[in-house]
Amino acid sequence: MLDHLIIGFDKALRTVFANAQTVRPVPGDSLPEAELSEEERRLAASLMRVNHCGEICAQALYQGQALMSKDEGIKRALEGAAQEETEHLAWTERRIAELGGRKSLLNPLWYGGSLAIGMLAARFGDGINLGFLAETERQVEAHLKSHLDRLPEQDVRSREIVEQMKTDEVAHAETAERLGAVDLPASVKTAMKASSKLMTRVAYWV
Repeated sequence: MLDHLIIGFDKALRTVFANAQTVRPVPGDSLPEAELSEEERRLAASLMRVNHCGEICAQALYQGQALMSKDEGIKRALEGAAQEETEHLAWTERRIAELGGRKSLLNPLWYGGSLAIGMLAARFGDGINLGFLAETERQVEAHLKSHLDRLPEQDVRSREIVEQMKTDEVAHAETAERLGAVDLPASVKTAMKASSKLMTRVAYWV
């Protein structure tokens, strides 16, 4: 258990403070940079900051869930999803820099809170654990779709990143469902949406 905690602490430091790495090519990397007004550039950078913050939270959730799960198959599924989320971190981080923006100043807080939530979810059993994962991914998919509606049409580089992220989140939810995810109570889903809305609103500015 001590080894897992040390590894987990190292992952936390890398996620929050280190530059993320990607194995897959960055979506839209070969496309030309769009002509954006200053207002459009600020909007795109703020939206990508929110997406980056969401990936910080996803890493922490998966780490907390994997740490507490006793099923090796579920652990592997969580670790696979976390690897793709690491790539999302790298893509959004790079795009924020290209747009002249910055990452959220509250990333350590988001990480710590999400880690605790992931560990708590896993304590209720693997079905609930997977159900929490599936519902999280569904809500993230809807959130990314709303960003596609808000991003400037000509900002194809940002849009390609968000589109691929959305595709990956759908796949993560489907994997959780195949492994036996339990449908969560409506009250839990509502609470998850409320906390997500708070995070996205704060991260947009801070």
